[in-house]
Amino acid sequence: MSPVPREIKLTATEERLKRLLLDVAAYIDANPTSASVDAQLQIPSELNSSKVELRFAGGWVRDKLLGVGSVDIDVAINNMTGEQFALRMKEYMDIPGNAEKYNLEGIGTSDDAGMTQQSKFVGGLHKIKVNPEKSKNLETITTKIFGLDIDLVNLRKETYTEESRNPQMEFGTPEEDALRRDATINALFYNLNISTVEDFTEHGLKDMELKIIRTPLEPYQTFKDDPLRVLRLIRFSSRLGYTIDPQTEEAMANEDIKTALKLKITRERVGVELEKMLRGPDPYGALSLIDRLGLYEVIFTDPTPEEITISPETTRFSEAYAVAQGLNRPREPSGPPKGFGPLTTISSILVRDKEDSYLTWVLSALVPWADAPRQNLKPGKLAPPFAVVAAREGFKAPNKVCDVISSAINNLEEIRDLKDRTSKIELTYGNEYDQERVGRDVLGMAVRRWGPTWRNQVTFALIYELTTPADLVTEGFEERTYKGYASFLARIKDLDLLEAYNFKHLVDGKQLASALGIPPGPWMKKTLDLVMSWQLAHPEVTDPAAVLEEMKAQRDSGSLNLNVPPTKEKKDGQKEKGAKKGELAPYLALKLLHLTVRPAFQKSGLRSEITKHGRLDKRRKPGIRKYEGIMEDETEKKPWKSTENRYILSILDWSLHVLSPAELDEAWPLLVPPILNILDDHDPVYKARGAVFLNLLLNMTPPSLLTRTGLGEVFADALIPLFTYLPSLTPESQSIEVLNAAFPALLTLSRLRYPRTIAKFLDTTNKDREKFLHVIMRRGILSPHAHCRDNVRIAETLLDNLPPLLQEMGILSVKHLKSTLPILSTTLADPLGPAYPPLLISAARALKSVIMNAWPRIPQYKTPVLKGPVLCWLRCQEERNEGKVLEDVERELKEVMEVFGEAMRKDKKFPAEVAELVQADTRLGGLAGKEVPFRTGVGAGKEGGRSEDVVEV
Repeated sequence: MSPVPREIKLTATEERLKRLLLDVAAYIDANPTSASVDAQLQIPSELNSSKVELRFAGGWVRDKLLGVGSVDIDVAINNMTGEQFALRMKEYMDIPGNAEKYNLEGIGTSDDAGMTQQSKFVGGLHKIKVNPEKSKNLETITTKIFGLDIDLVNLRKETYTEESRNPQMEFGTPEEDALRRDATINALFYNLNISTVEDFTEHGLKDMELKIIRTPLEPYQTFKDDPLRVLRLIRFSSRLGYTIDPQTEEAMANEDIKTALKLKITRERVGVELEKMLRGPDPYGALSLIDRLGLYEVIFTDPTPEEITISPETTRFSEAYAVAQGLNRPREPSGPPKGFGPLTTISSILVRDKEDSYLTWVLSALVPWADAPRQNLKPGKLAPPFAVVAAREGFKAPNKVCDVISSAINNLEEIRDLKDRTSKIELTYGNEYDQERVGRDVLGMAVRRWGPTWRNQVTFALIYELTTPADLVTEGFEERTYKGYASFLARIKDLDLLEAYNFKHLVDGKQLASALGIPPGPWMKKTLDLVMSWQLAHPEVTDPAAVLEEMKAQRDSGSLNLNVPPTKEKKDGQKEKGAKKGELAPYLALKLLHLTVRPAFQKSGLRSEITKHGRLDKRRKPGIRKYEGIMEDETEKKPWKSTENRYILSILDWSLHVLSPAELDEAWPLLVPPILNILDDHDPVYKARGAVFLNLLLNMTPPSLLTRTGLGEVFADALIPLFTYLPSLTPESQSIEVLNAAFPALLTLSRLRYPRTIAKFLDTTNKDREKFLHVIMRRGILSPHAHCRDNVRIAETLLDNLPPLLQEMGILSVKHLKSTLPILSTTLADPLGPAYPPLLISAARALKSVIMNAWPRIPQYKTPVLKGPVLCWLRCQEERNEGKVLEDVERELKEVMEVFGEAMRKDKKFPAEVAELVQADTRLGGLAGKEVPFRTGVGAGKEGGRSEDVVEV
């Protein structure tokens, strides 16, 4: 026990303050008749004639005796209130020459006065009013003098009644003022008049020597009068390292005192005391006292409900703050304990500064509430975690702290899972094994989701895990846990992800939308996150232009080389792959299909015969699809049709352009259901778009995948009915759009379902393919033409799509010569044909394709073939005579005759018959043309029906 000095040595600033205050007191004594203000307290008559005595009181005296500097000084006045003294001081300072004696310039008017380097002003005078609800029972005047924070208040005594717990305040003697205080060590005075320490409790100095905290009066009544004193004594004990007197501690643990503390004291004042404890030199000691005194559910709880049905797991409390102690002070004892190295690693990353340290203690204190059930405020919305409620209502934690607590609990399981995946450790001590490392992108995006407070959240997860009940863990659990978190954090540090939440995107939203060609929308945030994930996985890519080009890359044109090395040496000698060509666009496509496209189509449902994996379920028969009228509001079941979600189909379109067969197995179940949903929509515009999407998908689908999934017939059933969308039930423009989308998709499907097995000769054995192509001819060309032959634009569309179909059929097209030749001949011979030249051009091209693909049978149809071009040519000449030149039509007709001539080469009579026609009408001379190479058609060529062989007919 070391003796406490009985004298206080003032600093120069404190000496100057003392001189100023004593001069003001002397001025007041010499001028007793000066004006005063109405006092809150009635000044006893015996004090009216007494001289002013000033004392420094409370904590300043204690700290000075301990050799600790302090800038907060309470000045106790014997015969006037603090406000009265302050006004008399202002009066004194206003006398010319007085301020200069102390190197001052007068009384300031702002909070900053007295805080300048020279401290030229006394700070503004501020009154803290009486507020019994906050245990503030006497007005206090605060000011700043010479940079010191000064509180001016009179000596007082407190009287309590049974009717009220708010004390009646009266002027008191120094002894009465000392005895009303919370602890003897805080009841000391420094008398300015005689420069002496005064101990009116007769225990203060002795208790300081013994390092004991006790109340000046009987402790139960002391705490009953002001329950906040319980927390103040805990704070002083932890701050000073003093022991609380047993009798005092017993009263602090009294249930009546706990109840009074919980209900009487405002939670703001509880929060102030708690924060001072946890920011003080020994938070562990403070929480230990709270734990030992049974105050956990007094402080860390919501005091407002009459009955709380949820209880904290207080058995975890002591273990939690013990872990916090280790994190804040990772000391190495005489022999390094198991896990000491990992603890140092953890602490160096998680507890960087005083704020992290403070939050570590707060979080450890709330671990007992971590598993408290959460209530539903309303459907789909949970109440905040009860730990947040306990912090917000229990000690009025600020929003910033509450946000950390909420995030820590909400992300708890994700953090633990990612830690386990990042560094797994076998149960046997010290025997680690390698595992697939979690990628830099996964860790980086997790840190970004958790935000700037991720370290504090990981701290909470660590403390929570280490306080797992003993009956649920095995031997070595603590060490494994420390090592796991150390490995997890070291991995984040090694990958330079500690500040990942601050990383900037290489491209912004506008650049992204422009690069992808997709309208702006909610998808942009998700996509920017995906781009950031890709950035994290490829830190070697730093050029924004390269990223934009990569996203623009199309499947057919390949993707841009990002000009980065294909491999990168790591520190441990291993190689790490760099960014590959075309990697970003497919990556984004797959992620957007998962996150944006699939959810938008989930409410639309799947076809009954399609599994969620995009395969045919042969056990189920196709269901009857309900027709949804155009007057119904579809946006609830089909959000992809709403105006605000128009970007969804754009994402689907872009994805189909950038994906390749390499990603198709993963993308298939993400693409097929949306495309079929679009095809099944009642709106022809969407049907047309669905057919385009399906064609894009089929163009990159290997035949084996279509066979495995068994969806060939499903796709055919979705496409064939599109040929019925014709005027007048379907607007002409929409009908054309549907037809132009259906034909390419069906032909692609034909090649995919029935891949050719014979490459060098006519493929006449594939009966299924033949049957399928005949169905397309009948239902896609012949039937629609019969229905809309008078609609020139529909007829033009059908004839435009006839040549690709004929090329697919090759020699098999002879089966339809009796149907196709009359259509084409009649169209070309129509007297009104020149009024719409595009139809004549389409008919001429279709006729040329008929001749080229069915050439062996063409001589048998010489007359119908010749009729159309001849009559059309003559009408073109008539139009020419009237000043209208149909040059394009004439050129196509010449090409028809050249091909026709090649097909008729074996007919020895044909040249004479043509000459006879020219002789009969010399205008037909222009139809004569040179012989041209002739292609045999599909049957003898490569895939797509184009042979490079020239056939001599």
